[in-house]
Amino acid sequence: MFILSQQPSVALHFLAELRDVTTQRDPLRFRRNLERLGEVLAYEVSKSLIYRKTDVQTSLGVARTFRLDEPPVLATVLRAGLPFHQGFLNVFDRSECAFVGAYRGPHLEGHDFEVQLNYLSSPSLTGKTLVIIDPMLATGKSLETSYRALLRFGIPARTHVVAALAAPEGIAHLKARMPECRLWVGDVDERLDHNFYIVPGLGDAGDLAFGEKI
Repeated sequence: MFILSQQPSVALHFLAELRDVTTQRDPLRFRRNLERLGEVLAYEVSKSLIYRKTDVQTSLGVARTFRLDEPPVLATVLRAGLPFHQGFLNVFDRSECAFVGAYRGPHLEGHDFEVQLNYLSSPSLTGKTLVIIDPMLATGKSLETSYRALLRFGIPARTHVVAALAAPEGIAHLKARMPECRLWVGDVDERLDHNFYIVPGLGDAGDLAFGEKI
């Protein structure tokens, strides 16, 4: 697992502003910080991808360099994931994209909840690199449901899961249920509260980015 906050960088400033209740009053800045954090994490993920040697003609000669062998497929969970996803798309600008409409349904007995899935769109994933992008990894149930649903479009050669913030419970769930996936996170927080929100977290990323839902 890769944790971005373990090394000092400007990404820590983006994370601080995402958490700050005063800065959160500006939804444009909140979306932009998610986007910028996505760009940083996309760069980190890019170090694990496959590149091929190539020659590039310049105005003065030929440069021996490298190109990305194949851009990854970028999947995100609507709606909170859209700004975070855009950061990845800024870096992998030739990527195909997948979108999943997954959300928490009614709470069940024992304070659990069902995951509802009502939208799914994806290119073929067979033999490709899949990057699943979701700003908040809380319980991990929504993310696992999204991942299992995407597999109907083919089995990827490799899968990366990226979150801005993660709870230990969500990390443990993914390690147990999705061990084939590599996890990348901006920071790891303390725990989940009784409503399954990350503490200290940042609140509801979707509401902060796009307004409160009813």
